[in-house]
Amino acid sequence: MTRQMIIDTDTASDDAVALLMALRWPDVEVRAITTVAGNVPLEQGTRNALYTVELCGSDVPVYKGAARPLKRELVVAEYFHGRDGLGDQGYPPPGRGPAEGDAVDVLIDTIRENHGLILVTLGPLTNVALALEREPDIVGSVGRCVVMGGAACTVGNVSPAAEYNMWVDPDAAQAVFTSGMPVEMVGWELCRGAANFTDIEMESIRSFGTELARFAIDCNETAIEANRNLLGDPGLSLPDPVAMGIALDPALCVRSSRHHVQVETASDLTRGMTVVDQLGVSGEATNSAAWSDLAASLPNVTVCWELDVPAWKHMLTGILERG
Repeated sequence: MTRQMIIDTDTASDDAVALLMALRWPDVEVRAITTVAGNVPLEQGTRNALYTVELCGSDVPVYKGAARPLKRELVVAEYFHGRDGLGDQGYPPPGRGPAEGDAVDVLIDTIRENHGLILVTLGPLTNVALALEREPDIVGSVGRCVVMGGAACTVGNVSPAAEYNMWVDPDAAQAVFTSGMPVEMVGWELCRGAANFTDIEMESIRSFGTELARFAIDCNETAIEANRNLLGDPGLSLPDPVAMGIALDPALCVRSSRHHVQVETASDLTRGMTVVDQLGVSGEATNSAAWSDLAASLPNVTVCWELDVPAWKHMLTGILERG
């Protein structure tokens, strides 16, 4: 049975690899791709999504969404992904432009028309928050909402406390996390360490000789260097493809649990921090007023704690090898 999916993305290099995974997965039909400002400005991210769709030989429509966060100025990550978001490889413009229509309307309509669909978010949650603000009842039609974002009880990658997608638009993230949406949080920490592709593994992927294999490595050239120099990881980390892998095959998440999760919006120091109540203490009478005022303090997010790294790498390399 074919599963229906919609993807919201701020398409840079790792987003592009995640998109091609979904577009080449046999039992998934991507109904639409919606773009949001984040890693790169909206126009560039839309162009990158269109280029990736074209590279995969797909005709999935791409719709433009929010050009800035709900309440804050946009801070892009060109320092990590390159000026064009795809490693500054000089890729040509796509052969077609974005589809007519607003991404937020498309999210609402697609979710309503495909009960139980999988919503995968690869960037800031601005578009999704706007959709929920307009039509909050759509939460009941979403089967799974797989969010690449957050840092569950660990260090951040844009500040000591926060992961980039959450930090860019924490107000949107907080709105989505507390909306009743069936959120599965796939934090950036899952792509670190052994989940990095080493030089040897990247050369093996290049040896496949397929267009998608070359693209997956080349478009991440800037990200590889930034990952090593700024974050201290050994090779290529792919947070969005990790989240997409779990969206495609939930068994890749080998340890998960539900918790009460809030996103910090008030503090400059911890802006965008995903505060995971791992021990269930937020409902205790001894807690601070800030915690005790939270609505019910019940589990609202499934936190993915551990990835089956060999199985995930096998999934991705298999897709790239087939081209």
